[in-house]
Amino acid sequence: MFWFQSGMVFLPALLVIWSSSNFIVSYVVAIYRNDVDVVFPYISDTGAEPPESCIFGFMTSVTAFLASGTMYARYKFVQRLGEDVGSVRSRLNHAALGLGLVSCLGMCIVGTFQETMVTWVHDTGALLFFGTGVFYAILQAAISYQMRPYGSALCVCHTRTAFAVISLLAVLIAVISGGLVKGTKLHRKPSDEDYTVHLLSAVCEWIVAFSFVLFFLTYIPDFKLG
Repeated sequence: MFWFQSGMVFLPALLVIWSSSNFIVSYVVAIYRNDVDVVFPYISDTGAEPPESCIFGFMTSVTAFLASGTMYARYKFVQRLGEDVGSVRSRLNHAALGLGLVSCLGMCIVGTFQETMVTWVHDTGALLFFGTGVFYAILQAAISYQMRPYGSALCVCHTRTAFAVISLLAVLIAVISGGLVKGTKLHRKPSDEDYTVHLLSAVCEWIVAFSFVLFFLTYIPDFKLG
């Protein structure tokens, strides 16, 4: 049997592959069309202009759907284990699912409303996506420790915690530095007054995005049991 046919492994595996492709494809198309700078544009910048905006919007919506399915499957797995061994508080599991679904809603808003068209709606969606996504990761890391020794290995728990902490720090830096960026534009020059804070904010945004991707990658061992 192929590894991705074990249990529900196909869900996190497909989510990781699709979401990574989402970031990379829209970036490559935007660079090819010279719509953004090569060096660390905002992720949203790579999906601001057509045709990459169409690609970004579609792939982000599918990513949100796959993430919702993965989060719900994780919720049911934790719920079932909690009923069997009573190691996980149901409120914690419910809270994690709720935060995860709100994060997926924010993701849909980010993909649907381009930052150059409806900036405040786009930014609201980004805050929902990254903010609640970070707390989802933190709660799931805590749940992973509570599930031991019946759930994940200790090294997996530590790995999830590391990604959760990295994403939290990166979000804080991205929000603070992003607040100092003046205006919304797709091309920036090193001579711009706010270039340094823009670059710092953009780098942190990419770190958060791929921290989430790698966090879901750690679900694969658990989902083999699903």
